[in-house]
Amino acid sequence: MTMDVSTIEYFSSYEDLEIHRLMLEDFPRTDAYRKAILENKSYFKDKIVMDVGCGTGILSIFCAQAGAKKVYAVEASKLAKLAEEVIKENNFEEIIEVLYSKVEDVILPGDIKVDAIISEWMGFYLLHEGMLDSVLIARDKFLKPGGEIFPESAVIYVAPCSVPELYNKWNDFHGVSLSIFAKHLRSSKSSKPEIMQIQKEDLLGPEVAMAWINLREDTVQDLDSYTIEHVVGASRSGEYHGVCVWFECNFPKLNSNNRVILKTGPESPATHWKQTIILLPEEQLVDEQEPIAFQLDMNRDQVYPRRYNLQLSLLDPEEVEHPVPCTCHMTKCILIKTVMLQHTEYAISHNSHNTNLNILEDENIDDNDDESNK
Repeated sequence: MTMDVSTIEYFSSYEDLEIHRLMLEDFPRTDAYRKAILENKSYFKDKIVMDVGCGTGILSIFCAQAGAKKVYAVEASKLAKLAEEVIKENNFEEIIEVLYSKVEDVILPGDIKVDAIISEWMGFYLLHEGMLDSVLIARDKFLKPGGEIFPESAVIYVAPCSVPELYNKWNDFHGVSLSIFAKHLRSSKSSKPEIMQIQKEDLLGPEVAMAWINLREDTVQDLDSYTIEHVVGASRSGEYHGVCVWFECNFPKLNSNNRVILKTGPESPATHWKQTIILLPEEQLVDEQEPIAFQLDMNRDQVYPRRYNLQLSLLDPEEVEHPVPCTCHMTKCILIKTVMLQHTEYAISHNSHNTNLNILEDENIDDNDDESNK
């Protein structure tokens, strides 16, 4: 197994057991995978599964508990040894085989294909660390046609936000004004995303989907770049500090149970991913319904492909296209909303008074008459 220096550093970082403690104790994360697997026992029974980046092996064990007949647990870091011990501790060593290798270098006996691929590959703002590349490579190399991927899709969301707790405390810090310090702190933080947990109330507008990733079809090249240009009316007056980024992952719905969705947004239970805040160098005061226009670009770093460069640009609301309907107070958006509302009200009123007239009845056709007309 040969790796370059950056790759060695990446995998070595996962030999820190504290990282795995955080992930294991992340209840929404671990429980989502457990439910997605164990609530689909009928699917996993007697199946062959690959776990990409198995870590401690807990997801592989869930698959074995669900009835899988064989699980290939792939782990490129030295944690592979610990995974073997955990698997043995749970008496699944006859079912789960740990492969100490990058998945790109794995060769399965007889070039067999697997029925399902499972992986916890998500990083901050979903794509940080670039592990999804390996999952897609494993899909193309090992997954049977029609096989399942857990999770099967993901969405990245963006919304403007206010995070006054980062700065306002410095206005009176133990009786000392440190507003100048706060100003320089804000400027320095604008060059690097802030990972923090915020509340629903910190958002200044509804979220918008920046990217939808289909693990069944997307290629590694599809992950190189994402961009969104958006306008939203501020939901309240406040300090506009930047944009918040989070994600959701959707697991396959294979039976009558509800689809399992792993959510990491401000409205959801906290996870170790928290949210990613891209901060402005200087705050802006906004009024309720004032248009907030921005562009967010997410591009893979050319030197370190496991990282992405995130760039937030402020736009002029007068010069960009607004969504329809738009929540801002600009005249054109108010007029569009008014027309749409009037149209909706008219349609509802018209339909309610003409319900019987809108029912189509089949015309009775006399077969004999039809024959006589031939």
